[in-house]
Amino acid sequence: MLEHDVRPWGEYWVLEDAATHKVKKILVNPGQRLSLQYHHHRAEVWTIVSGTGTITINDDIKDYEPGQVAQITLGAHHRIENKTTEPVVFIEVQYGSYFGEDDIVRIEDDYNRA
Repeated sequence: MLEHDVRPWGEYWVLEDAATHKVKKILVNPGQRLSLQYHHHRAEVWTIVSGTGTITINDDIKDYEPGQVAQITLGAHHRIENKTTEPVVFIEVQYGSYFGEDDIVRIEDDYNRA
């Protein structure tokens, strides 16, 4: 059974959880965004599958379309926002030394979790 979690901004499914990496499918609802965050133990690669996601990586903010890839280095401040009326779906590949949800350091959060 895949791990699945509903969050205030959308939901995610864990597709693979291995010792060396973790893979998630993430859906961001229209008008929502994830917290501005960083990680101590992992880097991430995001591939947009559908919709248009506005991705922030440190001071760089740009729109990503299906097939485009965002590389998020260890410690980089990042978030994705859905400014459209359609859901955004992306695949997140985490790599590093630890993949727990408690390695999320929130800098700014629309849902008071920072």
